[in-house]
Amino acid sequence: DMTSAIIQDERIEHVSFTGSVHGGHEIYRSVAKQRFIDCGLELGGKDPAYVAQDADLGFALANIVEGACYNAGQSCCAIERVYVHDDHYDAFVAGAKEVLGAYVLGDPMLETTTMGPLARRSALKTLNEHVEDAASRGAQIWCGHTLSVEEQKSFFKPTLIVDAPQDALVMQDESFGPVLPVHRVKSDAEALEKMNDSLFGLTASVWTQDSDRAEHFGRYLKTGTVFQNRCDYLDPALAWSGVGASGKGSTLSVYGFHHLTRRKSLHFRTGR
Repeated sequence: DMTSAIIQDERIEHVSFTGSVHGGHEIYRSVAKQRFIDCGLELGGKDPAYVAQDADLGFALANIVEGACYNAGQSCCAIERVYVHDDHYDAFVAGAKEVLGAYVLGDPMLETTTMGPLARRSALKTLNEHVEDAASRGAQIWCGHTLSVEEQKSFFKPTLIVDAPQDALVMQDESFGPVLPVHRVKSDAEALEKMNDSLFGLTASVWTQDSDRAEHFGRYLKTGTVFQNRCDYLDPALAWSGVGASGKGSTLSVYGFHHLTRRKSLHFRTGR
């Protein structure tokens, strides 16, 4: 509604969007000046995961950490923040620390390496800022982030951040690296509220054995895609789209052609 749009516009001024979002704004302005052509924009994400009270904790833990760290966290739909029900919180944090700490950074051509370098060394600046901002706001850094920028070279240790406040950079800006902030919640309602507290809306995942719970989150999460018990999965028959700062238009499915084509209607009438 209009109130939400005004609030979002005000918040945009306080968020350091990634280059992809700035680029998307410029592309959209450019095509508007031309022939009113449309464009499809897949931009950034701050994809949340929720570990519900009835989740299979071991399965959720392994897959969420993998969802945050594959390709060194450099994916638009990587898990970038996790909300864990109070019943699982302590066990999840302890398990995540163990799994994250087991990654072996190094040459990706070596069999022993389980995480390679970042694509751009300049990404270290953003990742360091996110971790340091969280720490300055009272969050605990349970593992990772121990090297200076000079020592890091192009690598960033998988980092577990516990209880960063909701307005911290690491909870609001796209990190695009192996950083996993985890926050405790006491109910589905609190989880839904915090998951929707973002200018981005690409994907979200709900880890639960209850299909009704997953459907409820699917209905009310402000994201283009909602997963139950999985993440980063594509179905060519389903539209891939984003909400808010995550872009516009769709790829995949028949809807993927809409921003690339202009529909034309032909009305025929025969006889009287």
